[in-house]
Amino acid sequence: MLKSSEIRRQAAQRLREIFPGAKGWEEAAEARIGSQRADLLIKFKLGAQEHTLVLEVSSLGQPRQIRATVTRLAEVRRELPTAYPVAAAVYIGRESAQILKSNNLGYIDLSGNCYLAFDTVLIEKEGKRNVRPSSRPLRSLFAPRATRVVRALLTDPPRVWKLEELARAASVSLGHSHNVVKRLEDLAWVQRDERQRFRLAKPADLLDSWCESYTYRTNDITSYFIPERVTRRFMSDVARAAEAHGRRYAFTLNAGLSLVAPHLRVPAIHCYIEGDPAPVAAALGLRPASEAEGALHLLTPYDPGVFDGALEKGGFRVVSLPQLYADLVHYERRGQEQAEHLRREAMGY
Repeated sequence: MLKSSEIRRQAAQRLREIFPGAKGWEEAAEARIGSQRADLLIKFKLGAQEHTLVLEVSSLGQPRQIRATVTRLAEVRRELPTAYPVAAAVYIGRESAQILKSNNLGYIDLSGNCYLAFDTVLIEKEGKRNVRPSSRPLRSLFAPRATRVVRALLTDPPRVWKLEELARAASVSLGHSHNVVKRLEDLAWVQRDERQRFRLAKPADLLDSWCESYTYRTNDITSYFIPERVTRRFMSDVARAAEAHGRRYAFTLNAGLSLVAPHLRVPAIHCYIEGDPAPVAAALGLRPASEAEGALHLLTPYDPGVFDGALEKGGFRVVSLPQLYADLVHYERRGQEQAEHLRREAMGY
């Protein structure tokens, strides 16, 4: 994780790039403003008009930290009403951005997003992805067992849960489920009702954060030549061979999406297979291939949770929609485009 001083330095550099015509640029780190101390005070002129920006650095930029930043910037604004308060972080997502804008505060991050609205200035850039997604505070949230809890919540976002129900659905201990939910509460991604039941409040933010730390290549991939072009009949052969060996299976990537969106062309088949894929491939009479040459790719799951919430489509098993989206996002063959289509047409968040 970047130190606050480095975020401050890079944020100042970004602001200088945003205002290339500024004159008399002055920066003061750890500036005293009345009874408050600001991480960075910037003064400059645009034409004949003077402007003052006060920056408060948040190392994470998650909603919980941003709410604390809002409180500090409000105190600074009371001390210096002529200044425009700005939050700075490595990455500021949609929810954090909305919190800041609703409090009439600006923001700038190191990933390319910003919102600055003061005097005659209005600059807004959004939609840039996190340039440093592997922040340690979120890493434990997307560890294999923890992701089972995340996947269960994302598969049924409106559902109101009891902790015991969620632990059972995710096949984790009650204590592990509690720890994940507590972390999600800290991030303001789940909400509790008066009976202490909880539901997912920000499914889009949770899905985006998971995708930033995950790629389908986390799974072991074994590739094979196939004796024919990719067809629904051959997918049926793969499914039957897996079932004959008592293995769970679920199609993903293009093959999975083709079952959810039937008119999609399938250039290759990717299928999760429980356990060693060799007996299944041998039953199909297939020879190993490089990933570039193969048309069938059997994925050995990094965790059996990938089978949780699997769908039945046309007699086949497909991974859950959040798992399918997460797999597609980093797929090299138009995966991002197809993931967004899935999200827009089938997921609703």
